[in-house]
Amino acid sequence: MPDPGTPSDPTRVLALLWGPQTKTGRSGLSVKTIVRAAITLADQHGIEAVSMRRVANHLSVGTMSLYTHVPGKPELTELMIDTVYGELYSDLKQPSHQNGWREGLTHVAETHWAMLHRHPWLLDIPTTRPVLGPNGTRKYDADLQVLDGIGLTDVEMDAALTLVLTHVEGSARLAINQTRERRDSGVTDEEWWTVNAPLLEQVMDARRFPVASRVGQAAGAAHGAAVNPDLTFRFGLTCLLDGLGVLLEGRRQA
Repeated sequence: MPDPGTPSDPTRVLALLWGPQTKTGRSGLSVKTIVRAAITLADQHGIEAVSMRRVANHLSVGTMSLYTHVPGKPELTELMIDTVYGELYSDLKQPSHQNGWREGLTHVAETHWAMLHRHPWLLDIPTTRPVLGPNGTRKYDADLQVLDGIGLTDVEMDAALTLVLTHVEGSARLAINQTRERRDSGVTDEEWWTVNAPLLEQVMDARRFPVASRVGQAAGAAHGAAVNPDLTFRFGLTCLLDGLGVLLEGRRQA
């Protein structure tokens, strides 16, 4: 039986990602069926809850029958990610720069933001090396199209997209951690702030920390919490797009 911690075999992974995933075996299982079951478990309980045994239990089959289709969890995880990427623009308009690169890149950011909220376990998987599947490749191509021909080099297009998606992931991580903390503590952000804000005023000397005191109180009063992830996402995206716009305008004038 494969070790769950063993790195995936690139040749086998690519064959699984790009091959037919609906073909059923003697057990009636298919790669697609197994992957969908794993995604359901991850959506409900997190990626740590996904194992070959638990997926098999979810499907009411023996664990060994899964290994006929998928070698182990590393390969299964890559299949899960690529499958989720396939949902990204399935029921939404594909991003386009028909109405300008700014609107197109905003659409890219918003659809990724929504995807991470539907599947928060994606944030718990290191993704500095992309999943090289058909859906991930299609997503990358569609995302890049909004930047094509606007005045960036190919390397800059990749960097601009990475910058925006990194901001989306950071903001989504903040939002999801906030939701988890509310759930685990049983205390809402408003309740937490109502209790802690007066106590903080008593112990923190505003003369020693004048800016932190002023800004912290203003933000806390505005958010009713320590942070507002949605505001962070929107404000940060605006700043990124404004900066890219300044760069492009400077090149046009030159």
